[in-house]
Order: sequence, then structure tokens, then C-alpha cells
Amino acid sequence: MKTFSAILLCALFCPGLSFAADWNVYVAKYRHGKVCAVSYTFDDGLAEHYTLAAPQLERRGFRGTFFINGSKVNKDERHIRDTTRVTWPQLREMAEKGHEISNHGWAHRNFARFPLDVLKEDILKNDSAIYANVGVVPRTYAYPNNTKEGEAMEFVARNRVGTRMKQRSVGSKRSARDLEKWIETLIKTGDWGVGMTHGLTYGFDAFGNPQRLWEHWDRVKAAEDKIWVGTFREVVSYLKEREAVRLAVTEKKNKLHIVPSLPLDKELFTEPLTLVVEGGVMKKVTARQAKRKLPVQLRGGKAFFDFDPFGGEIVVTIR
Repeated sequence: MKTFSAILLCALFCPGLSFAADWNVYVAKYRHGKVCAVSYTFDDGLAEHYTLAAPQLERRGFRGTFFINGSKVNKDERHIRDTTRVTWPQLREMAEKGHEISNHGWAHRNFARFPLDVLKEDILKNDSAIYANVGVVPRTYAYPNNTKEGEAMEFVARNRVGTRMKQRSVGSKRSARDLEKWIETLIKTGDWGVGMTHGLTYGFDAFGNPQRLWEHWDRVKAAEDKIWVGTFREVVSYLKEREAVRLAVTEKKNKLHIVPSLPLDKELFTEPLTLVVEGGVMKKVTARQAKRKLPVQLRGGKAFFDFDPFGGEIVVTIR
């Protein structure tokens, strides 16, 4: 049995981890206890992101992140200035289906080439345009030209859950084997992979024939028991919440009383976390938070369930 002092020390210093008697209680590294995570991001708001990428993702139950430049987006189908670019109504439809529509700069301003005041205007104008036309406030950002330097980096990080600091091209230069090895490495290392491309059949880094990408997604789908495919915002939010959350756990008879504490802005960080309970014999486990029943899965001698890190006490009954 863990001593009270050991429990207290762990609650204070171990992210998302605590103990109560024979039970080990912690937040899973990734949603639903998956081994690794991957996000697929698309830059520049191309028309085929709507006609090809989004439907193919949806067919497999996935959702992507689309970083757009508002100055290039067509007003609607009656006002097409550039046939290679998406329209605002199409972006709204994608958002309604669960895809993330986010900020890549109004006019794709390179952070190393423009003064801070110009970049601020570019960033805020794109935020406003996305909110006005799509109905969502962008909470992430992808750096134009992948240039991560200058004063604007601190500014753009404000009121966001994250900016895209790493990515791996999944475009024309990647063979089917390259993509397969990437996923194998993510599973082996338990890492989060951020895939990025622009064009599919045209434009920068285009596949020409995107069948290679569809087949890659089929392989990822076949391994979804290990891989969490989430939008960029979902995964970066989850990881930061998991790092910051603390759990206070007490045991009373066959019940665990778990109080999560998360010192982050709940208006920005909205992802549920996955709690894991292990350590003893569990034939049946139920969980409630604020009188709401939480669906529980039992796998490999562990109980998994999603919870709201801002939602107050969780009561877990173990039989």
C-alpha cells in the first residue's frame, strides 16, 4: 500500500499520475490509450483539399487540419477568382464535418522578411476572416514558408493552444515505403507525427496521383487500435493538458474519488483526457463525473474512460 506522503508527492510532481492503495490512476499518453498519434495538415487552402482530401479522410473516419490564407480564398462559387483555391462556404462545410480550419497568415507573410506590425495585421486579419466566414476562432497557427524566427512568434502564440513547430512532408517526395516506415517509427517510439502537404494533383509538392496517400491512410486505418488520428488542435491540446493536469485520488471501500486540477485556460483547452485505472482485479467498472455516466472500456486488465479535466470530481466504482 502506498503511504500518504508518497501519494502526495506523486500528485504534486508526476503529471497526470496518482495512486490509491492498490490502484494506479493516470492520464493516458494519447486518447483512448493509443500508442502514438498522427495529424494530417494541409497548407494554403487548395480547392482539392475540399474535393479530394477531406472526403477521403472522412471515408476512413479521420479528420484533418487545413491551414489557409484568407486573401486567396474565393468568396463563393459564384465569385471564383482562382479555380485552384477553396471557397469560404466549402471551408465552413469542412469545419461542420469536424475538420480544423486554421491560420496560415492572411497573405502568407514570411516571419523573417516583414516587420512585427505588418505580421500582426496579417495574423489578426486572417483570424477575423476565418471567424466571420467559417464560424470558428483559429486556435493554432502554421508558419508561412515554415519560417520560425522573429518577434511575431511570441505574438502568434498568444491565445492559441499551439503553433506547428514540426512537420514531415507526406507529399511527392515520399514513397509508399517512406510513409510506411514513418508510421512504424511512430508506433515504436510512441511519438506524435505531424504530416504536411500542399497539393495533391497540382501545386507545390503535389503527388500527381494521390492514390499513394489514400493507400497510406488505409494502412493507418488498419492500425487504428494503436494510432490516434486527430486534428493538430486536438493532439497538441491533449498533450499540453496531460502534462499540466494533476490528480488527487482517495479510496473509499470499492470507490475511487478522483479530483482533477488543470491550471490552463478552459476556453482554449477543451479536449477531454483519457483516464486509466490499473492494479487490481476488475470485473466491472463504472465512472461518473458531475452525475454524468462516463463510458468505460476494459482492456488488458485496465479501465479506460474519457473525462473533462475541468469537470470536477470523478467517482469510479470497481467490482
